[in-house]
Amino acid sequence: MASTFKNLSPNDKISTKTLLHEAIPLTGTILSGTYTDLNIKNYSHGMFQSVYDYPYLSSSANHIFDITVGFANDSALSASSPVAAAQQKKKINLYNQMAQVLVGYDKTGSIQPFDEDGNLVDGTKLKENIFLSFSRLLVKDEVKRGSFQMTVSVTGAYDPANFGKTVVVSDFGAVNEYRINSPVGEYGILYASNSSGQTNIDSTKLGAGVLANHAACGLIYYQAGVVVLSGSLFTLSGSGGILSSSVDGGGSAIDFGDGFTFSDALTGSSISSSANLLRARIQNIQFNNTVELNSSIYFCRINHNEYNYSANPTYLSQSQIRVKQESSDSPVAYVTTVGLYSADNQLLAVGKLSEPLRKDPTIEYTLRARLDY
Repeated sequence: MASTFKNLSPNDKISTKTLLHEAIPLTGTILSGTYTDLNIKNYSHGMFQSVYDYPYLSSSANHIFDITVGFANDSALSASSPVAAAQQKKKINLYNQMAQVLVGYDKTGSIQPFDEDGNLVDGTKLKENIFLSFSRLLVKDEVKRGSFQMTVSVTGAYDPANFGKTVVVSDFGAVNEYRINSPVGEYGILYASNSSGQTNIDSTKLGAGVLANHAACGLIYYQAGVVVLSGSLFTLSGSGGILSSSVDGGGSAIDFGDGFTFSDALTGSSISSSANLLRARIQNIQFNNTVELNSSIYFCRINHNEYNYSANPTYLSQSQIRVKQESSDSPVAYVTTVGLYSADNQLLAVGKLSEPLRKDPTIEYTLRARLDY
């Protein structure tokens, strides 16, 4: 235990923040059920479906994300008969739950719907959505803004073995253009763009300027790790979506799977079935996660006339300093450890040097101690 202490001044301490990023690639083979759907877990409550990277009963399996669907109470889909609409109340409740957490309430105390441009005042509302909730294992502290990308099939001829016509969904421009008016932190707008060599998005739905060739199709909440995909991504422009009629050969609606349109899938299929149809359309997902590393750096300064003696009892032999051959010799000590103490001299942190540092009255040191948390 130290017997000599030196106070640190405010100039001897600084705080820093470092952001560490890790690339997360998710291929369509895993999402579509690489292990004959053994990595896809459905629950008796039927409110969402979980995707794992290995069969979920395996001890080495890691949870990747959950999928669920929902629509607003004032959506046109809510008008369908409760008998014909599978899990209608659950889907409405899920939409309200996600909106309550991610969007919040308005001044009257009502839950606000998802807003396409994020201003929450006017504009297009997202009332029929698919929700992807990524696990904290992948997201860590947050998804890095501007790194999310997802390729999905929008082909009229639904075939899990052939993705056919695809569009790319990304948070284009979100590095500098994002929203902060959410209870859960920052979020960005998701845009769909045509895959290379394809023209699957209706030209009238594409933006202008920096958003040329991009059509809004959802939202991504970075700290929460939640992706909200609008039903417009799988709907023709004539029915309120963003897809060109050429996607389905000029038909009136694309086949979302098993003969269902997207609206049919949300009303006539269970949540698990709708999740299955979406998973088979995902070719890949990739993004960078973020770990926020906060550090306190202490500069421990040793002046020439300080710490030239050791408090170790073995430093003396018969009241004589061991490292001095003559009484006139300069004292010598070796620094091996740095200890940080509280105001009442309680040891809080210890740092060991890689090798002892010789210290005598002719030498000064500044030792840098860094605490990460």
